[in-house]
Amino acid sequence: MDVSQYLEIFLDETKEHLQSLNTQILELEQDSENMDTINEIFRAAHSLKGMAGTMGYKRMQNLTHDMENVFSEVRNGNIKVQPNMIDILFQCLDALEEYTTSIQETADEGTNENEPLIKALNDILNGSSGASADKSDAPAKEEAKEEAPAKESAGGEKWRDIKLTDTEKNLYEAAKTEGKNFYGITVTIQESCILKAARAFLVFKALEEHGEIILSQPSSQDIEDEKFENDFSVITVSEDPLETLIEAIKGVSEIESAEGAVMTDADFANAGADGSDDKKDEVKEEKAQEPETKPAAAPAVKDAPAKAEKKAVSKPVVNRTVRVDIEKLDALMNLVSELIIAKNSLVSATSSDEASRGNGFSEHIEYLESVTTSLHESVMKVRMVPIESVVSKFPRMIRDLQKTLGKKMELYMTGEETELDRTVVDEIGDPLMHLLRNAADHGLESAEVRKERGKPEVGSIFLDAYQDGNNVVIEVRDDGNGIDVEKVKTKAIERGTITAEQAENMTPKEIIDLLFLPSFSTAKVISEVSGRGVGLDVVKSKIEALSGEVEVKSKLGEGSTWIVRLPLTLAIIQALMVTVGGEKYAISLGSIQTIEDISAKDIQLVQSKEVITLRGNVIPIIRMSDVLDIESSKSPDDNLIVVIVKKGDKLAGLVVDELIGQQEIVIKSLGKYISKCKFISGAAILGDGGVALIIDANTLI
Repeated sequence: MDVSQYLEIFLDETKEHLQSLNTQILELEQDSENMDTINEIFRAAHSLKGMAGTMGYKRMQNLTHDMENVFSEVRNGNIKVQPNMIDILFQCLDALEEYTTSIQETADEGTNENEPLIKALNDILNGSSGASADKSDAPAKEEAKEEAPAKESAGGEKWRDIKLTDTEKNLYEAAKTEGKNFYGITVTIQESCILKAARAFLVFKALEEHGEIILSQPSSQDIEDEKFENDFSVITVSEDPLETLIEAIKGVSEIESAEGAVMTDADFANAGADGSDDKKDEVKEEKAQEPETKPAAAPAVKDAPAKAEKKAVSKPVVNRTVRVDIEKLDALMNLVSELIIAKNSLVSATSSDEASRGNGFSEHIEYLESVTTSLHESVMKVRMVPIESVVSKFPRMIRDLQKTLGKKMELYMTGEETELDRTVVDEIGDPLMHLLRNAADHGLESAEVRKERGKPEVGSIFLDAYQDGNNVVIEVRDDGNGIDVEKVKTKAIERGTITAEQAENMTPKEIIDLLFLPSFSTAKVISEVSGRGVGLDVVKSKIEALSGEVEVKSKLGEGSTWIVRLPLTLAIIQALMVTVGGEKYAISLGSIQTIEDISAKDIQLVQSKEVITLRGNVIPIIRMSDVLDIESSKSPDDNLIVVIVKKGDKLAGLVVDELIGQQEIVIKSLGKYISKCKFISGAAILGDGGVALIIDANTLI
């Protein structure tokens, strides 16, 4: 991979991180137990390590890796911050600045291995923090000395470090009576893995197919946030033998090893004892470690660094750019929103009393409209970033998969310059990664099978992005086996997802859509149904949370295409304003095909559902007055106003009472108040100060 184009960004961000580290380490010297500061330092070292590794600067990567290790132990409460450690850390910063200067001048980090510094950092890890350490901390250091080698030698038994309480002991006793086993398992991920959290997620899913996960270390939230090195441990309860669980874990790509053991009474003998006797003395330590605690334990500590990390990684990948904090952009976006609301107020005023005001007022309105539209476009351009920042890591991932899976494959990407709103770009990486892994792992056949079928031995995967109106479309295609609809149907009937009668009336597309159900994310489906179930429920929910949609087109023996449609922006949309029973509602123009005037006589019933026939298509109609539980203002004999909306290949007709017209609206979130009412996606403030709910046509379809 040619990384020279990213050199300027790397230098900018490295300098920012080094500046942050200088400030944070100074603060740490003043307050050595401030967890916010410790977390900030850990994250900065982690980010520097990742960037240096990506750019191929191994010496810089090694030094920051050891710094990160030290702070990982400090965060867990295993090491106390000593004055000598602060000195060593500042020396490390000097060495990193030396590397940075060398890179800036020559694009090379130089040959200085900084072995004395790396040795000093490892000495801290092993408990010998130097001559200047306080004597009062000698016992703690002795403990660390004993612990470090033990952890090193334990290897695959790191699960034994998980603190067990009476709760787990009681669960263990209950499991024994039911004939189930408790297992401790340590999983190690390959060092070359780019998406550790995603691998861990798949391991958790694999284990949950065979039983229940009781505890993990680090916590599930920390694992999700990638706050762990290359290994993590779990305690799980299952009826299946240990070998089955280990095999399921190793079935996940990029897993280096998985080792475990059946837990016995001896493992639970001291459960709860530590916490009861010396509770007061260990409060600090428990707070620092808390391997099994859920993220709610310390929101202040975890939220602050999380924001910091997001800012660090969400910079635009463009040279000579002005960097703007995304919170400032959000504030600017809100101002634009208010401006549009003000414009709508004026529009409302002028339409009601235009005769008395004359044409001058209308001209002012037109000018205001022009300004607000330009301002909106400008802000949107500032927020837009190329999806290159997300997709640039995928070629490396596919190359690694090629070795892991023993298949020949090539990734072809187009449209990396296509721009999307920053908030969408930040969230789209994982769903695309799932789709690409599916294509590589389960879509493409082996070289031998491809040869038999007369296909090129090297399989092709395509990732194409392009703008389509107010949407961005991202397609993931492969020339593999495609989806066997009959196998999916059989499996769905076996699992009780659908009945045999329902299956007879389902189209191939409807059967393929069953793969997006969580019930299809199982190990058996991976082998028996082209493996298309893995994580697809997650993909669908993530994309729909972004107001997007995903659909599949597949031809058996020829391959599959996964089409993701996303809105350009989530803040301001063009909408059709309608009324239902005297209430105003908004429908996004992006989902509207046509508006039809339909006679009441043209409505027919198919399987007790109302439909209309329009230009050869049978389209189901949805009476919005019924959905919204409002009495329609129109009589049953009147012609119907039907708004034809589209989701993928599906059409539906929304029956409304009146059309008001097209309007640019600002989407305001309604938070959790109506989270169960899925067909309302938000609200808009109108020119007269009233509120119109926004109808999500996708959900209705």
